[in-house]
Amino acid sequence: MDALLDTLHRTEPGRLARVIQNIYADAGLSRVGIFVADLQQKALVELTDARSTQPPQRLAMHASLAGWAFRSESLRIQPGEQDRVVLFVPIIDGVERLGVLRVETLALTASTIRRCQSLAAVVAMALVTKGAYSDELACSQRATTMGVAAEMVWAFLPPRTIGTELITSSAVVEPAYEVGGDAFDHSVSDDVLHVAVTDAMGHDLAAGLTSSVVLAGCRNARRSGADLPAIVRTIDDHLEQLFPDRYATGVLLQLHMTTGHLRWVNCGHPEPYLLREGILVSGAFHQEPCLPLGIRLPEDERAVHHIQLKPGDRILVYTDGVTEARLTGKSFGEDRFIDYINRAVAAGEPAPEVLRRLVDAILASQNGRLSDDATILLFEWHPLREAQGR
Repeated sequence: MDALLDTLHRTEPGRLARVIQNIYADAGLSRVGIFVADLQQKALVELTDARSTQPPQRLAMHASLAGWAFRSESLRIQPGEQDRVVLFVPIIDGVERLGVLRVETLALTASTIRRCQSLAAVVAMALVTKGAYSDELACSQRATTMGVAAEMVWAFLPPRTIGTELITSSAVVEPAYEVGGDAFDHSVSDDVLHVAVTDAMGHDLAAGLTSSVVLAGCRNARRSGADLPAIVRTIDDHLEQLFPDRYATGVLLQLHMTTGHLRWVNCGHPEPYLLREGILVSGAFHQEPCLPLGIRLPEDERAVHHIQLKPGDRILVYTDGVTEARLTGKSFGEDRFIDYINRAVAAGEPAPEVLRRLVDAILASQNGRLSDDATILLFEWHPLREAQGR
């Protein structure tokens, strides 16, 4: 393993699989392949060397064993050629699904499985590290050309899924290659989960700039120790200074992960949903509306609201492009939105998979194109999960 770690530090993403195969050939591992999820998580794309003459394999997320491993976050096995066995191992960074490691072996033993799982963990770290500076990896994950506004927004977005033993938070954004005004943020620090979902005015490059300023202002204030009201004021000040004719709606939330105490500010944005034991808690986030970010009257001080969560509670934060999307001629609406989430959760699907399938359903209903940006963020407070697992 030490030799592998030392080598991977200097290896291009497309050569990771070959390096692993060369190092572990004596251990019976062969035909190693690394497949990363594309931007919309519709397919798994093989990472290949840029000098390769063969096109990369694309495995459909819903029609391949590799896709099943990714979606279920579990090991999958199938027979290979010449009495070999093929293993598909999820590549996961913490709770963020990155792709699948494909390995062929002659002997399927507990030791082989552990070795492959360890390799997948090392590959996850390598992909995260190299993804910060490798265009090769970013290009592998794209199925079409990305707009400049979307390029800018994605550059600011955090990992789509984060988690600890106390919380899990996951988000999706569509249209992935053309998004302009929507953005999200989630981060954990000092026993607090910070969440923000925003929707900037317009669908152009200026909307992308507005979203980027909102995220930058939010993080800058938060990392300087500012409280929730001060974070909102910081965003307001920068938007008023840089884009006096622009605004953004947004919800900013802070969850104390030990106690379940949730604070939030809603700036002209759709109200989040609270799901408790599969039931929508009506009016949980209903308050008098405040002005959007970037529009502040001298006497206006946006109110900070509070709610006490119960273990297992899930919060859905979204932009209006979700509920305004049309499904079979009708608005997707609140009822279908909540029903879809509840059925997926009841089936035991992890939060990232719940959102991936939901967005797939919305896109499929509209021939793959949305009339507005659609962002969904789902976070769950689960302080009892680890205790129950012990």
